[in-house]
Amino acid sequence: MIIKVPEVITLMELLQREFTGASRNTLKKRITQKRVSVNGQQITNPTHQVLPGDTVEYTKPGKSGSRYSPPFHIIYEDGFLFIVEKPAGILTVGDRGTPGTSVYKQMLDYVKDTSRGKNSVFVVHRLDREVSGLLMLAKSEQVQQQIKANWKNTRKKYYALVHGHPPGDAGTLRSWLKESKNRMVVSVKAPEGAKLAITHYRVLKNLGETTFLEIELETGRKNQIRVQLADAGCPVVGDFRYGAQNRFHRRIRLHAYYLKTEHPVTHQVMEFHSSLPADFLVLKEKDEHYR
Repeated sequence: MIIKVPEVITLMELLQREFTGASRNTLKKRITQKRVSVNGQQITNPTHQVLPGDTVEYTKPGKSGSRYSPPFHIIYEDGFLFIVEKPAGILTVGDRGTPGTSVYKQMLDYVKDTSRGKNSVFVVHRLDREVSGLLMLAKSEQVQQQIKANWKNTRKKYYALVHGHPPGDAGTLRSWLKESKNRMVVSVKAPEGAKLAITHYRVLKNLGETTFLEIELETGRKNQIRVQLADAGCPVVGDFRYGAQNRFHRRIRLHAYYLKTEHPVTHQVMEFHSSLPADFLVLKEKDEHYR
């Protein structure tokens, strides 16, 4: 179904107008399940603002070989774990302060539906709401704990688009990070109450005002990449929380594209890759009226 946008409106509000018989929760689920695209780009954030002249395409849920279609693209699955592609705009796990759906909730529903309530899923690690890419989920608590115990040996790489240019073609960022009372993560000089964060970067392409980077984590602290790049004077594009320019439509340009880990049961080394999202390097400036 193709919808032409008549005015400035959120994606959720637009779909509510078109599908008056559908509940808000149903429409939100359809958006986060990658059933909706704007101008050819899949959007998973229900509050995404569409503009007059935009084209919104809605795809009805289809059937798969099993009873239900998976809510996310499954890169890998065996009897012990999933590797899924998390879209930007959805939480890995929700909490009391962040109502709404999450990757965990939707995968849990999917697994329970397809196993008639016999199986479950367990979160191994998290990606920030606005970060896309590879996410691992375990099928049992025992496997979850085995993966977590070996997580420090897992290699994790990201693509990042940043404002400005970091020093050199490659480098390492080291700092002590601490979460403040307002849940902001900040760098501090004294290590007391803080955690050491180490991030390696490599320049893939200089794009003028921005730089396309490959990031590899040595540690896995909350908001680590975002804070350290901002401290280096190169905030991630779209990351308004940590100092990015407000000229462009919000979409944090950070994508977890590579995982290399040891299987928790077979102990085989596994590698997974995720392609760069469409339009990741394309910046769409806001109209002056909406800044």
